[in-house]
Amino acid sequence: MKSSRLIVFPVEGRRWSFNTSSYFSPSTDKQESSLNWKQLWRRIASSDHSLSFSGKAELITHFVSDKMQQKWVALEMAPVGSIRHRVYNLGQQLLMRVKPSEMFLKSIPKETTKVEIVFPSSLNPRLVRRRLRCVATSGAIYHRRYMYGSVALLPFTALFAVLPFPNIPLFWNLFRAHAHWQALKGSERLLFLVSDSIETWKMIAAPDNKDGETVNSSRGDSNVCGASCAWVLCPCRRLGDIIASDTRTGALSNLTISTICITYNIDYAEVLKWRDYKL
Repeated sequence: MKSSRLIVFPVEGRRWSFNTSSYFSPSTDKQESSLNWKQLWRRIASSDHSLSFSGKAELITHFVSDKMQQKWVALEMAPVGSIRHRVYNLGQQLLMRVKPSEMFLKSIPKETTKVEIVFPSSLNPRLVRRRLRCVATSGAIYHRRYMYGSVALLPFTALFAVLPFPNIPLFWNLFRAHAHWQALKGSERLLFLVSDSIETWKMIAAPDNKDGETVNSSRGDSNVCGASCAWVLCPCRRLGDIIASDTRTGALSNLTISTICITYNIDYAEVLKWRDYKL
């Protein structure tokens, strides 16, 4: 059973921060990342591989994602002041406008079968789960809509290939389509994991589970199945003590956020996004 840990805490007023700290690193196939277009086509078309349609689509997605990452690294390493480096800086500015919830949803691996939800002990567990379901539900709607929009624009942005300049619109649309697809899958997985349906838990929990894992039913949370479930509520007094010093100001200071990030091994920049993101 592969688990991920979610760190949830308020950062300013009604704004909360949702971050993921995984217990495992998804395995990457070095063979897939080193394929060229010809080898990819042979692998997909070969009758020796019993790949389903979704498996082939995932293989293509990983291949395109790897190639895009290589192109992005090449832009980053371009000489300062060059057109390629300016394109990289423009991309960085655009990425700063991406919703923080997108990075959170993208960080939830599809292999996750259990989440440990860590939150300040002062918060109501029911409210924490409700907020997570809200983020997952709204994320699924938002990213499905924009993924279709990005894919629909691909044929039009491909026309810019006739110009003697790098096809930035096509590259950006490919990147955003893949990002929305990742966030969509993450939102669907999160919603699946924190669902109230007992049948959902039965589908996730292995029938021969011998770990004896149980769900934390603190604060009288009635939405527990009493067996091995897909989520574990973990109210944390230490996290509550860290944020308690900033309760009067209504917003967490940079120092407090830094302390939380070091303590729970989460990204400082992403937490700042949750606090400072302009709607």
